[in-house]
Amino acid sequence: MHPEPDRTTTPSTPPNTTPHASSSTTPITTPITEDLVHGALDLEHTAHGVLPHRLPALARAQNTDPQLAMAEAQTSGVRLVFRTRATSVELDSLPTKRAYVGAPPRPDGIYDLLVDGRMAGQGSVRGGNTITVDMAAGTAENRPGPFGTLRFTGLPDHPKVVEIWLPHNETTELVALRTDAPVEPVPLRARGRRIWLHHGSSISHGSDAASPTAIWPALAALLGGVELINLGLAGGALLDPFTARAMRDTPADLISVKIGINLVNTDLMRLRAFGPAVHGFLDTIREGHPTTPLLVVSPIHCPMHEDTPGPTALDLGTMDAGRLRFQAMGDPAERAAGKLTLNVIREELSRIVRQRSADDPNIRLLDGRELYGESDHSELPLPDQLHPDAATHRRMGERFAELAFTAPEPLFGNSAPTPRKD
Repeated sequence: MHPEPDRTTTPSTPPNTTPHASSSTTPITTPITEDLVHGALDLEHTAHGVLPHRLPALARAQNTDPQLAMAEAQTSGVRLVFRTRATSVELDSLPTKRAYVGAPPRPDGIYDLLVDGRMAGQGSVRGGNTITVDMAAGTAENRPGPFGTLRFTGLPDHPKVVEIWLPHNETTELVALRTDAPVEPVPLRARGRRIWLHHGSSISHGSDAASPTAIWPALAALLGGVELINLGLAGGALLDPFTARAMRDTPADLISVKIGINLVNTDLMRLRAFGPAVHGFLDTIREGHPTTPLLVVSPIHCPMHEDTPGPTALDLGTMDAGRLRFQAMGDPAERAAGKLTLNVIREELSRIVRQRSADDPNIRLLDGRELYGESDHSELPLPDQLHPDAATHRRMGERFAELAFTAPEPLFGNSAPTPRKD
């Protein structure tokens, strides 16, 4: 049985149109199946409905990190996509939200509605499960809650492609989809767009972006006219072999890997291990995509770790004041022993891509500081010392779209979609 829904929902912002006459008819419930969900690599069937995952079951089975388990289940870049002439759409969902002891309350996750590629509304679902995390004590408490209903009405009365982008920062179980007209799936390749598979850290996951289509990879994909599969995993861009295998096995026309900040955050490895690990990660991707354009992206500017190693720690003193800030705990002198900093990583990635490009003409390097550099930090500093804010996500998305997709000589080239089944 489903839990009782929270009937108090945040209103959507619909376009100014006249509702279709069928809005008074009995709603049509459409099963939520894989062909309606874009951007997820797996759908887990639950007691309530389906739970999108951004890593496949085999990768999840090999993971032992609760942080990564949380991140891959958050629906960054995941959206429902269907063709319909419905003027009313309802989605029941069961979100899992997170609260942090000592930190300001987090707002409800945002759902973005796109109609034929244009923003047509936004909404939130209240209720849901809540996990309260005490970062100082290292504990988490889970409080279950009811599902809620998201409603969009007054949609245009003609056949159209509807996309509901799910919150990038919440786990979202999909319970039911109801419309006042039939829906049909839109296959990922149906619109003739290239598929872009991207992997990165919390910055790619979405960190403090305003909404799911405003995270920089989503914005870049919309501006560049490509279909996004986002493996931006908060705290989880750690060169894990199971992530590389997931990328190897996922159909894609374009691939990018943003490497660096999480390896410094966690103080996970030294320079001796880093180089071979990068080679191994890229080798695995190339097993499934031997000639696909592959872009290696080095870290964006982050002053506290440019020349100071990790680990990164939460500044508990700022939490007492209701703010969240991070600090670098390493010593710059430790670079001599092989500890990683962002500048060390940039130099090594540059060397690796140069070496590989001798035999791989389809690999390129993008210095992350072209997306967000020192001058950008002077104008738009990182609020918590680590993560970009909403304005910075927009700047990064616009810059990436131009460099990778729309420039006269784009980094990804002008290749057509790969003729390969999804």
